[in-house]
Amino acid sequence: MIPLRAVRRLLFSSPALSSSPTIKLNLIPLARFSAAQPHPDDHSIAEESPDFDSREFSLPYSPSPSPTPGRTPTWNEAYRAKADQVLYGRPNPTTAAVKQKEVEKEEDNERATILARALLEAALAPPDDVEDEDLIVKEEDQRSLSVGIIGAPNAGKSSLTNFMVGTKVAAVSRKTNTTTHEVLGVITKANTQICLFDTPGLMIGHHGYPYKTDVKVRVESAWSSIELYDLLIVIFDVKRHLTMPDTRVTKLISRLGAQAQVKQKRILCMNKVDLVEDKKDLLKVAKEFEDLPGYERYFMISGLNGSGVKDLVQYLMDQAVKRPWDEDPIVMSEEMMKSISLEVVREKMLNHIHQEIPYVIDHCLMDWKELRDGSLRVEQHFITPKERQRQILIGKNGSKIGRIGIEANEELRSIFKREVHLILQVKVAKKKGG
Repeated sequence: MIPLRAVRRLLFSSPALSSSPTIKLNLIPLARFSAAQPHPDDHSIAEESPDFDSREFSLPYSPSPSPTPGRTPTWNEAYRAKADQVLYGRPNPTTAAVKQKEVEKEEDNERATILARALLEAALAPPDDVEDEDLIVKEEDQRSLSVGIIGAPNAGKSSLTNFMVGTKVAAVSRKTNTTTHEVLGVITKANTQICLFDTPGLMIGHHGYPYKTDVKVRVESAWSSIELYDLLIVIFDVKRHLTMPDTRVTKLISRLGAQAQVKQKRILCMNKVDLVEDKKDLLKVAKEFEDLPGYERYFMISGLNGSGVKDLVQYLMDQAVKRPWDEDPIVMSEEMMKSISLEVVREKMLNHIHQEIPYVIDHCLMDWKELRDGSLRVEQHFITPKERQRQILIGKNGSKIGRIGIEANEELRSIFKREVHLILQVKVAKKKGG
């Protein structure tokens, strides 16, 4: 019997076997797995492999059908519990626990019935806006309005923008200062178009900001653009105002509503009303700011579940002026798609990276290409100041950046309704003078 060590030495030392084409073919897949694969349409060759490439993951584009629900048991839980006790010696649950399960089961059945009824009514009801498919609005009949949404950080500006537009256009996160630049969202109904501008939080010197100088520049930019909008929505978190009132938020509301504006209308929105248990407290807050002459209307809304948003949108439609539209109502512009792609990836990054790291990372779009098959190739880079921060963002064996990329890629395909090839690269910033 020949020892295994001798066979192995024979295989690797034999020149005939080492030059065999079979051995070379078996090594090719290993080399391909670790190499960057540029698209056939892309003539440039990447210098280094990306930290995340969506083609390395199996992500089917078409939504998979919902699994067939299994058969529900028809026996009585109380009798089953007694049988388990006799046969297997299992402890007999209390009658209260059995009743609790039955109550929960009845509640689930009731929720399913309500949901089915609501879906049936929605399917049978006529659409909100019955419009002719071939209707073309002439330029002289078009009406438009530019709306700026401002407020303190975490007031719910981005959530409100996304809800009114009907899709993700701005990143939403629990972290402070999620919005770093002005984000555009467009609503077009009949002959009216509303352009919503979600702005960074207006709060100078907040102790939670990691880099005050950078935030100050963004805030000053937001302040300078206030006068450019036709209408200004000032929004604040009414739940937080009732539990932990912040004098800086109160001063912001009072400053913007101190004087009536001739060229610009301003309204005050009390957001997150769904979190307030006693609705009478909302009237107290409204009375607190009722003497401010700068606000024409007051709205109580919830940007998360849409409570009161329909009335707000209708009010904005009524305020539109006769003016040609600025955006295409049907086709999403490439610039808006690029902005959405950055916002979606940034949101996923904020959900997985904590502490001060997200605020010191530069995030930029490096490549945007529509391929011949209609899919998109999107390449984005994260630039970190230090190598340690790069390692944290990548995670162990690429776990963090991989999770960020997979979640972002799925959402981008859902928004753009096409295949998206997302590439993420994490690099360390070059030292000045290096």
